[in-house]
This record gives sequence, structure tokens and C-alpha cells, in this order.
Amino acid sequence: MAGRAVRVGVIGRGFGARVVAPAFERTDGCAVVDVVSPRDDAAVRALCAREDVDLVSIHSPPFLHLDHVRRAVEAGHAVLCDKPFGCAASQAAEMVALADEAGVVHLVNFEMRFDPVRRRLRDLVASGAVGDVEHLHCSAFLSISRVPVRRYGWLFDAERGGGWIGAWGSHLVDFVRWALGEVVEARAQLRTAVPERPDADGRLHRCTAEDGFSGLLRTAGGTTVAIDSTSAAPVTLAPTMTAFGSAGMLEVTPDQRIVRRDGDGAREVARFDHDPADLGVPMGHWTAAVRDAVRARTAPPGTPTFADGLACRRVLDDLLGVPVPAVDE
Repeated sequence: MAGRAVRVGVIGRGFGARVVAPAFERTDGCAVVDVVSPRDDAAVRALCAREDVDLVSIHSPPFLHLDHVRRAVEAGHAVLCDKPFGCAASQAAEMVALADEAGVVHLVNFEMRFDPVRRRLRDLVASGAVGDVEHLHCSAFLSISRVPVRRYGWLFDAERGGGWIGAWGSHLVDFVRWALGEVVEARAQLRTAVPERPDADGRLHRCTAEDGFSGLLRTAGGTTVAIDSTSAAPVTLAPTMTAFGSAGMLEVTPDQRIVRRDGDGAREVARFDHDPADLGVPMGHWTAAVRDAVRARTAPPGTPTFADGLACRRVLDDLLGVPVPAVDE
């Protein structure tokens, strides 16, 4: 495949068409051959059957992930699936098995691993810049689903994989696993600030998925993590992330700096000038990594795969209080 463009078929008319397809088009060595609606079954089938596709990039709602992944891998394509990677860990495990059996490259869309700020924070933690990290605190109070009120859809339906934990919290869980180690304990208090939402025709629907949560996690190494976030705040505040170590603290400030604080005071250790709301920055780095993985027919270390999607999905289920299915003896 070296020397020619990686040909990408995108499933998704929302995030897929608005963010993912343009990011692949801007990436050297990539070409988008089609973008189809996830609810157009015939179009999805036709895309997965094409011989001029190297990668199927799936950005459908979670309740369609398993079906779309199955079609992509059975056709022998490399596959990229969006988070939260199915509606439950049981579906995620089935997708891992399908991709492994087919022997295809499989990736999960944790593009925020490629955000320059998060990558630098992870590097600082790994270097021991503040000693052993004992606690991580993260907050994000956003008004994006409340001002104006977002219409009812799958995002507010728990049975279809909706909820703020999957939509936003999955990125934080992935960061914790990537930067601090495996999560061994997780629980949360869920909130639904907007209990009913109108659909496109103005009919009100009860929201069964959370639009906010407060979560507590613990890693295998003993680091505790506190997460507090909502998409339904009355106003938006700048997100925060602070790592508390045995020898100091690392703070990500609202103006995109990383500041180290200890007994001697504060010192800026990194500064970034991109808009944190511009997903084009991490997506640009991510799509280049996806291209390289598809060309090499293997995912380099640190590139999030279906295995990461499954591990994250298990933590999400714990946060949501999803019962673990009984295993037959």
C-alpha cells in the first residue's frame, strides 16, 4: 500500500461528515471515497462491499457499532470505530473477537490521545516531573446541550448507548488508562438536568441517559481520579485538569498552559496556542497515525485499538452501574 493513498469510507453524517471526513481529506496519503448515513442500510452494505476501500471509519450511534463493525471486518477491511464502542462491554468484546478473527487492523477513535496538551501532560507525568501521581482532578462544565436545548435523539436514550459518560467521559477514562495505568475501580453519581427534550417535530421525550456525572476512579497503581462534568450547565466554564504528585502539581490552565507548582512556587513548563475546542488539531495527528497503521497493517504501540475500546467500555459500565452478565459454569 506504500506509495498510494489510503482509501477511507466513512459511516456517519454527523461527526463523521463534519469532523472525521475533512480530517482524512486534509491528511497527506488519505482519500475519502464516500460518506454514508449510518441509518441507510443499503448504503452501509454497499460501502463495506467496495473493493476500493482500505479503511471503514465508523461514526454511527453506539447501538449500530456492532452491526457496522461486523460488516466491515467480514469484508476484510481495516476498521476504525468511534467511542464509546458499543452499548456495553458484551458488545465491545464481540467486536474485538470479530476483528481478531478476521485479522484486520482495528482502531478506536480516541483522538484526544493526540491532543498536544494531553500528550505533553502524559509525558511530564511519565518523566516523574511531580513524583508519583497520587490524584488527578478533572472538570468540564459545558452548556452545549442546554443553551440552546439540543433536540432529543439517541444521545439522550440509555438503551441506544446515549449519555454524557460515553460521549465525553470515555475520553477521560482513556486518558487515565493511557497516562496512569489500568482502572480497577469506578463508580459515579449520574445527573439529568434536562429531563425532557423535544424531537425534530416538537414532541417531548423523557431522557433516560445522564447529561452529567461525578465519577471516582482508582488505578492499579493506587492513583485516585475525580471527574465532574456536564453538557447541560447554564453557562460554559473552561475545563480543568490537575495532577497532584508526591513532589508537586501539574495544572492545565484555561489559556492552554501547563504549570508546575511546588513549595518554591509556580513555573510554566509548556504553552500551546491552538483553540482547545478545535477538534481539527488532535484529529489531524490522529488521522495520520491511522493512515500509518493501515499501511503497516499493524497498530503501533500507543495507538488505541479495539482492546482499548473494550477496557474503556468496562469502566464506563462500572460508572453507569451496568450489571456484569452471569457466566455459565
